[in-house]
Amino acid sequence: QVQLAESGGALVQAGGSLRLSCVASGTILRINNMGWYRQAPGKQRELVGTVTSSGNTVYATSVKGRFTISRDNAKTVYLQMNSLKREDTAVYYCHMIADVRQYWGQGTQVTVGS
Repeated sequence: QVQLAESGGALVQAGGSLRLSCVASGTILRINNMGWYRQAPGKQRELVGTVTSSGNTVYATSVKGRFTISRDNAKTVYLQMNSLKREDTAVYYCHMIADVRQYWGQGTQVTVGS
């Protein structure tokens, strides 16, 4: 059974930094894409950024220049978040497309205080 496990969510002051991690487990033949989405209270889930198997990245305009997605092996993806703003407060979900299926993590809460 394929699972995604996120960690790293926390309460942080505006202007601060945080790093989220996501580890995939289970039998996976080929990962096409790993990335992060977020959902703030009362809003729809939105893309934060993704990284393909070849290392190409895509970011939402709202986080470009502040957030960085990286992978250090086949099954782990990170989200480095700098210069955090209050509007970054949300539940962050790890997302993966592998073996023609998509998977979601349970989510990790990021709260940015003033």
